[in-house]
Parts: sequence; structure tokens; C-alpha cells
Amino acid sequence: MPTANIARREFLTGLTGLTGLAAPALLQSAYGRLKIADLEIWTYQGSFEGTTGAHRQHQVKPLYAYDAERPAEYRERGGRRGMVRKSANYLVVKTDQGLEGLYGPVDNEAAVVVDRQLKGFLKGRDALAVETLWDQMHRLNRHSRSSHYMMAISAVDNALWDLRGRFFEAPVYRLLGGPTREQATVYGSTLGDSVEPGKAGPRAAQLKAAGFRHQKWFLAYGPGDGAAGLRKNIGLVAELREAVGDDVDLMFDAFMGWDLNYATQWARAVERYRPRWIEEAFHVDKMESFRALARETTIPVATGEHFYGRWEVKRFLEAEAISVVQADPEWCGGVSELQKIVQIASAHDAHVIPHGHNVHAALHVVAANSPMTCPLVEFLIHKMESYYYFDKHPPIPVDGKLALDERPGFGMEIDDAKVESRKLRSWD
Repeated sequence: MPTANIARREFLTGLTGLTGLAAPALLQSAYGRLKIADLEIWTYQGSFEGTTGAHRQHQVKPLYAYDAERPAEYRERGGRRGMVRKSANYLVVKTDQGLEGLYGPVDNEAAVVVDRQLKGFLKGRDALAVETLWDQMHRLNRHSRSSHYMMAISAVDNALWDLRGRFFEAPVYRLLGGPTREQATVYGSTLGDSVEPGKAGPRAAQLKAAGFRHQKWFLAYGPGDGAAGLRKNIGLVAELREAVGDDVDLMFDAFMGWDLNYATQWARAVERYRPRWIEEAFHVDKMESFRALARETTIPVATGEHFYGRWEVKRFLEAEAISVVQADPEWCGGVSELQKIVQIASAHDAHVIPHGHNVHAALHVVAANSPMTCPLVEFLIHKMESYYYFDKHPPIPVDGKLALDERPGFGMEIDDAKVESRKLRSWD
């Protein structure tokens, strides 16, 4: 991939000596000549020595309402060292002038739609017209308002923002308005960590010592587990609070696995431990349940990782159903749409704390907006140990903070030394 500086200098050759009104006019014309030549999905494969068979604590899921689908109670037995195979998809937006935008990893579901439905439509279009392209992609397909199609729009939009950053030789957060802080505070998501009594507390204390003063834990039990499961969910909150004291935020995720009665019972029992929020207690379609829970508890109610655009956010906020919006730029429409969601949320004095399926896009949006509206970035601790294996500059928090840097775009670069094989994908 050509460097941003070289490609941009070649592209603007002959314009640097212009002065007066002619310069911006010709520069604007030059921008219009940067055309999308192709969209490519590359799959990289590699391997590394790591631990397998550990950190597999399940969380409650909607399907666990059925006895036959509910797993046995988890016991952490430790893992073993061995070689781990790694595969990841990255999207490259190529232009006729040689400059490229990069984003990933990209989910397979999104990659298929990009290749089969969006690539042909976008070829030849103005690569820097990010807002126009978003609107056109959204209008292109009757199913664009949600699911895999919106995930594909998100991937393309994020790659276009990276391209824009490389063209203007600036990180995305500067293009969005500039940094509002030097470092972004993360909250550590403990997905996979055991919630067994006697193990969760020490782990939370360990994370606190490592700088994670905001932690999210995943509740393992739901209505199908009866009163015993409810007691375990309540006991987990008590154990964690005792382990970390009062100066650590504790958040909890029920991943759509509860009903309103269950959530209300849990909330009333744990309010005294001051959780920062209860996340996704119900399926996102059940807005009235979120609204009812918000009226029944002092615990802030959160959801949004499965929001697919600003319109869903607006309805939830107007209904006073939630106070924490967790829209994910990998799924909700990319950086362009998340920026709009932030503005809507700020008008309702709600927080936007993006779901952390990926980090790059969420980090840049958070960093460019008021910390009053966007105070935190999610960091999935175990997932991120290898998620960015092929990235030369993976985002790694230090003392609970992610530093901002000045690399153009999202600052992503594939580490060829870790790539054992690569394949240009096609779903034709």
C-alpha cells in the first residue's frame, strides 16, 4: 500500500505553487478526480503460540430459556499452551491514483455483502464524498436499514474514513473536529472470565490493579435457572463490589436473556452496590420493557450494540427507555452514522459508549466528542489479545487509557511478518 504522503504528493503535483482563488478551486477539482477503483477483501492467516481452552465462561443468552439449550454451569479449569491459528478479513478501498483505505477485521457476513452488492455500485465514484456515498449505499437496497447490509455499509464507511485520513495526512479524530482529550479512558469487558464464587472477585481486583477502574461483567443466569440462578447473579455483584471497593465502576450485561420481572428483581436487589448500568436485559425490539425497567430502578439502563442507525436511537431516547447508548460503528453505519448518533444523544443528555466489537472507529469518534457525552471506550480484554494480530499498531491500553497518535486515518498497517498466507476473496 503506498504511503499517504507519497500518494498525496503525486496526486497534487503541480498544485502546490498555486496562490489566490485558483488554488482552492483546482484543489477541489483534484479531490473530485480521486475515484474508487475497486474494493477488495483480503483474508490473512497466521499462527502464534497462545493459551487455548481457558476463559470460556458463557453469558446468559435468549436461547437459554429452553432447558435443552442451556449449558452446564461453567468451571474454569485453566488452559494449555499451543499453536493458535488466526484468520482475519481486511477491506481495502483502492483508488485510481494509488491511494488506499484500510479497515478491519471485517466480519464474514459484511464481507459478502461488500463484495456482491456494494463493490460494483461504488466503482468510479468520488472516493472522498463519504457522506454522499453513505446516503447512496443506504438508499440502494430495501434491506439497508439493518443486519448484514448495514454491517457492510459500516465496513465501507470506516474504510473510506481511513482513506480520507490518509489523503489529508491526519488521523480520523482530527477530521471529526479534533481531539477532546489526549487519552481515552477504556472500560474493561471481562467476557470469558469465570463468574464462579471466589474467582470473580480476585480477578476484578487484579484488573483494578492493572488500571481497569471501569469493568463490565457478564451475567451467566436467567429465568430458566430459577431462584438459584437469580441468587448467583446477585451474589456476583456483591462479590465484585467487595473486591474492588467503591472507586471502581461495575457494569453488567445480560445479553437479551431476561424478561422484565426478572430484571426488576435483580435491579432492586443490587441497587445498593451502585452498578453503572445494566446492559441489554431484553431483546432490542422490546423498547417498552427497557422503558419500564428504567422507571423501576435507579440503575442506568443501557443498550444499543444492535441498533442499526440513528432512527432507533432517537425512538429509545424520546421514550426515556435508556440513558446509555451503545451503538457500534461496525454495525450501526460506521463513523458517519455514529457521529450523528452522538449528536442526537447529546441533545437528550445521554451517554454514547460504543460497543467494542472493534476499537479503531469507536476510539476516534469518542476522542473527537465531548467527554460529557462520550466518556468511555469498550475494550474486550480477552478478545483483543489476538484480534489485531496482523496489525502493526494494535490498540493496547496502559493504566486503563488508550493514547491517541498522529498516524493518518486509523493508523492501521498490516504486519507482513505475521502473515503466513493471504487470499483475495470473492463471492461471485
